[in-house]
Amino acid sequence: MMWRLSSSLYVILVFTLLVNVAFSKTLKRDVKALNEIKASLGWRVVYSWVGDDPCGDGDHPPWSGVTCSTQGDYRVVTELEVYAVSIVGPFPTAVTNLLDLTKLDLHNNKLTGPIPPQIGRLRRLKILNLRWNKLQDVIPPEIGELKSLTHLYLSFNSFKGEIPRELANLPELRYLYLHENRLIGRIPPELGNLQNLRHLDVGHNHLVGTIRELIRIDGCFPALRNLYLNNNYLTGGVPAQLSNLTNLEILYLSYNKMSGIIPSELANLPRLTCMYLDHNQFSGRIPETFYKHPLLKEMYIEGSSFRPGVKPIGIHKVLELSDTEFLV
Repeated sequence: MMWRLSSSLYVILVFTLLVNVAFSKTLKRDVKALNEIKASLGWRVVYSWVGDDPCGDGDHPPWSGVTCSTQGDYRVVTELEVYAVSIVGPFPTAVTNLLDLTKLDLHNNKLTGPIPPQIGRLRRLKILNLRWNKLQDVIPPEIGELKSLTHLYLSFNSFKGEIPRELANLPELRYLYLHENRLIGRIPPELGNLQNLRHLDVGHNHLVGTIRELIRIDGCFPALRNLYLNNNYLTGGVPAQLSNLTNLEILYLSYNKMSGIIPSELANLPRLTCMYLDHNQFSGRIPETFYKHPLLKEMYIEGSSFRPGVKPIGIHKVLELSDTEFLV
């Protein structure tokens, strides 16, 4: 009897929940914002956005790429994913009115112009993916106000100016992709204070400075696994203090203007698997300890000034990462 009563209560609760979800109204703020976005986008998106309510109603399903959730008596938009559909035009500012967004993915389109400073309003945002567009101007420092952000993808655009120091104000940030832009200046050493940062990629820019400057803060980059500094204008040597980044797995220094010898201390990095030193001005010998490292499987040295007889490890290939590899 008790089991039947519990089952009945469970069915009633589930039915009540479904009814509430079905008849919840979408917050007018979000309906207005999505319809403004709809009006500004091309036909490739608009044709699949049917009805007035982006979260769906009795006659129409939710709009493609729009995810909603119920908060109290209302539904709010929590995710917007509109990628690889050839959106042309400026960044849709109305997006910044979707204050409950946790994920914004507009990658692989043809968005132009700057990211508006109002982006700092999206305080619940965890994933911001704008790579593979034609965005320009500087990276707005207001991104540093997105305290919940864990993934920031701004690569393959035309951003200029310096990397804003405000990015060091993102305590949850794990993955920072800024490669293939037109960034100048030095990499802010304040990024080393990001306790959760696992992947830093600033390759293929116009950055200057030294690694010594980047890691000058004691205890910096405690969780960093992958450090991509390739294809810039970095100078100086590889400091022995880099061995303090004990979680480092990939060190990518190719195509810079770095010089000096490779310190043997780096061979003490317990997780080091790939080290790319090619096309710099390094000299001397590679310490024998690197060749005995149990995990080091790739070490590229061509295009530098190492002594004759110094040998690489592994076969040179271009590093490629899938879109979903770090979305965890």
